[in-house]
Amino acid sequence: MKRGRLLSLLVVMFACGIAARAQVLAGPNRPATVPEGYLVTPMGYFHPSCVKEVARGDILRPDEMAIRHPNGSFSAMHVCAYPHFTADGKEVPLNPSDDTATAKGETVPLGPSKDAKVEPPPFIGHSWIEAIYARTSSSYGAISTEFKVPSGPASHDGQTLYFFPGLQDFGNVKTILQPVLGWNADFRNAWGIASWNCCVKGTVFKSPGEHTATGHVIYGVIVNQCSAGTLSCRLWTVNTKDLTSGAFSKLFNESNFGQTFDWGFGAVLEVYNVARCSDYPGGSKGKLTSYNVNFYNNKFQKIAAPTWFLWKVWLGPPAKSPVCGYGGFLNTASGSAMTLTY
Repeated sequence: MKRGRLLSLLVVMFACGIAARAQVLAGPNRPATVPEGYLVTPMGYFHPSCVKEVARGDILRPDEMAIRHPNGSFSAMHVCAYPHFTADGKEVPLNPSDDTATAKGETVPLGPSKDAKVEPPPFIGHSWIEAIYARTSSSYGAISTEFKVPSGPASHDGQTLYFFPGLQDFGNVKTILQPVLGWNADFRNAWGIASWNCCVKGTVFKSPGEHTATGHVIYGVIVNQCSAGTLSCRLWTVNTKDLTSGAFSKLFNESNFGQTFDWGFGAVLEVYNVARCSDYPGGSKGKLTSYNVNFYNNKFQKIAAPTWFLWKVWLGPPAKSPVCGYGGFLNTASGSAMTLTY
C-alpha cells in the first residue's frame, strides 16, 4: 500500500490551543517512590506539568524548541523540570546518559521456523508486560494495525491498561510514536483512544483523548511525511481512529527528534495497578488480536513477512504479581494477524 492510500485514511485536523491533560492520578496503589499527584501515562508516571496535550493543527518544531500553531504563531516547547518513574517505581532522571528504566525480560522468535536466532533482550522501557516486534536494517516508512476494543475488566482496582503499536530507534531510543487504546486512561473506567509522542526533554506530548467502546474497531497508523527512500524522516503523522464511530485522535507532522525508526511494534501491552487477573479484559484467559498488521519500508513498500519476536517481562523468581497468561503468538505466518494473551 502506498503512502497516499495510508494517508487517505487520515482525516484533516483543525486548530485550537495546547494544554495539560488530566490523565488518571497515580492513586494510593502507586509505588512508594512515586510522589502524590503524578499521572499515569503509557510511558510511566509523570508530573502533571510534563503531560502536554497537543491541540489539533499544532506541530512540534524541535529544531526551534517550539510549537507552531495553525495561525502561524509559536509557543515554547515545554521542558520538564521533574523526573518520571517506571511502572514499578524506578526513577528516570531528567537527562539520563542511558536508560535506567529497562525492564528485565525474555525474547523468543515467532513464526514457523524452529531454528530462528534468538536476539538478546532489547531495550524495553516503561515496564511493558509484553510486545511483538520486528526490526529492519534500514528504517520503516509506515506501520498500521487494526483491532477490536475488548470488553471492560470484570474487577476494578484502579488499574490502567494500554494497548498499542509503535515505532522506536533500536540503537538510540529517545522517543516513541504510538496510537494508543487505553482503559481508565483519558476516561474513568472506560475505553479511550489517543496518539502519543514521548519523551524528549522529559515531556509527554499527546493528542486529545476520544471515547470508544467495546466492539468498536480501532485503526492505528504511523506514517512519515517525507519522500520515498528517506532514511530518517523528520516529520511523522500518528493517528488513532475509531472506524466504527468515526472519532479520531491525531498528531500531525510530529518530530522524529533525530531518530531513525528501525524498530516496529505490532502489539504492546502495558499496565498499571493490576492486582488480579480479572483486572484484565477477559480475566486470566484474556487476549487481544491485532489484524491487518502492515509494516512498510522507507520506500513505502509493504514488507511481506517481517521476522517477528515476542518479548515479555521476566516474571521470576521472584515472580511479579499477579502472574496471568502472559504471552503472544502469530495467527498467520506473515504476522498480518497477531495475538497478545494475558
